[in-house]
Amino acid sequence: MAYGTTTTMSRSPSSPGLLPLPGSPGSSWAVYKARLGTIFQGADTSVLIAFWLFGLINNVSYVIILSAALDLVGPSVPKGVVLLADVLPSFLTKLIAPYFIHHIPYSFRIIAMCSLSALGMFLIALTPSVLTGGSISIKLFGVGMASLSSGVGELSMLGLTHYYGPFSLAAWGSGTGGAGLIGAGLYVLLTSTIGLSVRNSLLACAFLPFIMPLAFFLILPQAPLRHASNENYTSIPRNSIDDSDITSLPTSSAAEALLAPGPSSVSEAYTSHSRPASPLSHSYPKGSKTTFHQNLARTRALFIPYMAPLLLVYIAEYSINQGVSPTLLFPLPSTPFSAYRSFYPLYAFLYQLGVFISRSSTPFIRIHNLYLPSFLQCLNLALLSLHSVYFFIPSVWVMFAVMFWEGLLGGAVYVNTFAEIMESVPPKEREFSLGATSVSDSAGICIASLIGMVIEGRLCDANVARGRPWCRDLDS
Repeated sequence: MAYGTTTTMSRSPSSPGLLPLPGSPGSSWAVYKARLGTIFQGADTSVLIAFWLFGLINNVSYVIILSAALDLVGPSVPKGVVLLADVLPSFLTKLIAPYFIHHIPYSFRIIAMCSLSALGMFLIALTPSVLTGGSISIKLFGVGMASLSSGVGELSMLGLTHYYGPFSLAAWGSGTGGAGLIGAGLYVLLTSTIGLSVRNSLLACAFLPFIMPLAFFLILPQAPLRHASNENYTSIPRNSIDDSDITSLPTSSAAEALLAPGPSSVSEAYTSHSRPASPLSHSYPKGSKTTFHQNLARTRALFIPYMAPLLLVYIAEYSINQGVSPTLLFPLPSTPFSAYRSFYPLYAFLYQLGVFISRSSTPFIRIHNLYLPSFLQCLNLALLSLHSVYFFIPSVWVMFAVMFWEGLLGGAVYVNTFAEIMESVPPKEREFSLGATSVSDSAGICIASLIGMVIEGRLCDANVARGRPWCRDLDS
């Protein structure tokens, strides 16, 4: 895998290059429109819409459930319990399913995901409130059903992007980022603005999963999947080759490529010359059946380049969100808030905004060094934990910027991890690799939820001991 700093997508000499800076002689709406058109040249609008909806609907139930955590379990139960119920089934699914899910058709998976998610939301909504004697266990079982659906969905949709190209991955990433904003906003809209009860709000949200089969069967073009069922079908690489690339290509490779039959020979020769070998370069013959031990070996090959940075960034950012953020409070007169409970929702919104922007960024900006933003996120965790105790960040406005930055880093690692797999892993291994790597984010959230339940109380105690008891006043 090629490591490096943030770069734009490759362009040929004939391409118009980067967008001009605002105010420069070459900047105008027509120029921007034309150059944006070249970036998205070849993108199928139906594919973009379908995968954006896949990402949105697959993740929105997760966000709505977390937004409703207090209403689901009451004030006396740690909210980390809801987080665990919302992510643990998804984690276990991603851990196990990559080794057999390829035997299940995508159409069946879509129907199963829709059914599980809708039934889970209905179960949550129709179970009486905990405050009136309702069962927490039944509600958490419904949360688990929705989580199971989300795990199957992420695993399946990431694998599906293999057949629809890099724009489908960009649309999926953007949709998952949008789910954070739309999910939290929708729950607030239904409960606070419109004034629906928690039960009726969740019932309304229970119909959202039905959008996914509509997108799959009515919007998404089915031809790539039909072609994939043909054993002789192989993807045509989409590499943009510059004149300088051809010049730097070894003579022997260039000659063999030009003499070989088929339209993709030059592209394949350039790819093998320009990009280091993938850890899964030695793929298994097409049509052969891999054993469980072979699949484990394939997964181990994915860990260092792809899974580890994704795991690391999720541990760091969800430790911040669940354990540190509730203690990052400032004196009310120095803030735009009138109550301490208002800090956390805005922190969450700014984080989700950053996630949405960075997960939508791969058509414009690519990050190949996945460990750099992961380590920066760990620095964020250390910085904010220290501030929680020693209170050295001077203004809440600086904290707002840090929260937005946290979201940018987390979203960037997520979408660029899978973009790297799309580019670096051989086509025969790509579908498995995309699905297997997705376990890292759920594993990171599980670990972070346990960390958060430990450090939140200790950080709050440290605040109180230093004369800042605001974390005890979140009801005010």
